Amino acid sequence: MSTPAIATIAWPAPPQAVLFDLDGTLADTAGDLVGAANALRTSRGLTPLPLAQLRPYASAGARGLIGAALDIHPGHEEFEPLRTLFLDTYARCLADTTCLFDGMDTVLRELEQRGITWGVVTNKPHRFTVPVMEGLQLVDRAAVLISGDTTAHAKPHPLPLLTACELIGATPSRVLYVGDDLRDIQAAQAAGMPSAAAQWGYIGHSGDISSWGADVIAVHPMDLLQCL
Repeated sequence: MSTPAIATIAWPAPPQAVLFDLDGTLADTAGDLVGAANALRTSRGLTPLPLAQLRPYASAGARGLIGAALDIHPGHEEFEPLRTLFLDTYARCLADTTCLFDGMDTVLRELEQRGITWGVVTNKPHRFTVPVMEGLQLVDRAAVLISGDTTAHAKPHPLPLLTACELIGATPSRVLYVGDDLRDIQAAQAAGMPSAAAQWGYIGHSGDISSWGADVIAVHPMDLLQCL
């Protein structure tokens, strides 16, 4: 049985929708992302790092994983070529081990049964988002799918979340956004949207989850149902 969420949400009206971040929130994509990062290490004659060591950086994408795996960061002359290589490598393995987090399928089906719309808002580029969602067999079930390059700004800017609400015809204050990164919570706050921090995700690089200011900290996906 899951641990209850830390708090409940005082909804101004019945919730209309739940929007999820993808990596580290809806789906466990760390194995494939870390595999791409370790391929960079192997190409340099370095030994692969354990999944557990790189897993906390998976939600930060290429920037976070290249930094953690090779200590090379944006602004370094090697970063952009490595980023291109990382993304090309990831494109070939993005559905090898990726799966929904335990309990998430039950959550999605319960939302559908309750008539609560759900969708995905991620910073993952569209060319990766769609194949991952296809591999999870969720493309036709998600009411909206916003990628990092769908709008002019990515999270923590509120535009991706506001665009998703516009597309599904929902009021932001009646939509829960769920994410495992500080920028997810910042985006939700900027959009005037209640937020849930996903403690089951890749939260290691973003500091103390209790300091993010989320309305709810959910330990397990099933905790989300208590918030609606």
